[in-house]
Amino acid sequence: MSRGKRLYEGKAKVIFEGPEPGTLTVHFKDDATAFNNKKRGTITGKGVINNRISECLMTRIGEIGVQTHFLRRLNMREQLVRQVEIIPLEVIVRNVAAGSICERLGLREGEPLPRSIVEYCYKNDSLGDPRPSAGPRPRSSTRFSRSRFGSTIS
Repeated sequence: MSRGKRLYEGKAKVIFEGPEPGTLTVHFKDDATAFNNKKRGTITGKGVINNRISECLMTRIGEIGVQTHFLRRLNMREQLVRQVEIIPLEVIVRNVAAGSICERLGLREGEPLPRSIVEYCYKNDSLGDPRPSAGPRPRSSTRFSRSRFGSTIS
């Protein structure tokens, strides 16, 4: 499928005009960033995995009756979506310490976390993607110890 005009390029994806009015083609990139794009790298296959995760999540959400922007996966890296106005919210799921959480909590890069951490950020690079809450929240009620992580997270 041929791509339309490039409309936007971000850190993780490129958005193109879709084949029909009101649609977009999303291309998932292999680029990886940390510290608000100050640290950059490439993870081979990241875009393919992100495309499949997005497809899976949007399909499951649609199955329970919530309308999403997702229409279909086009290929390993691209999907066709409805053009919508986004809510500028970034959801970060961490299983291994990387990026800004290392600096905030004094963790070593690459250190496995005892539980997944889900963080929410207001997606705005010029403001440094601020967190609307005081800190990361563990997925369960488990508390991290002060000695290992520098502060208790509840």
